Amino acid sequence: MKWNSDGLVPAIVQDDASGDVLMLGYMNEESLRLTRESGQAWFWSRSRQELWHKGATSGDYLNVRSIALDCDEDTVLLRVEMAGTAACHTGDRTCFDRGDLPLLTQA
Repeated sequence: MKWNSDGLVPAIVQDDASGDVLMLGYMNEESLRLTRESGQAWFWSRSRQELWHKGATSGDYLNVRSIALDCDEDTVLLRVEMAGTAACHTGDRTCFDRGDLPLLTQA
């Protein structure tokens, strides 16, 4: 595993059934270990500088079905089953529902 200078790796969270991308979080060694041991997603909160068990306060847990490492060994993919209705801290199912940005094309 190739951790960044802060000891973190990005973690892409994908719905195992639909394939939808739900969120992007960051993991350190401890949150990855806790995720593997518990079967639920744990992250490192960069803003609070603490471990974050997704769903502990909201009830919207992410039950991990698989963990994959990308080809550069610097990003993980968590395929999850949602045990609630929201993956995003805003209460939305996904963090990626703001609409698409227009592509900038050359004439």
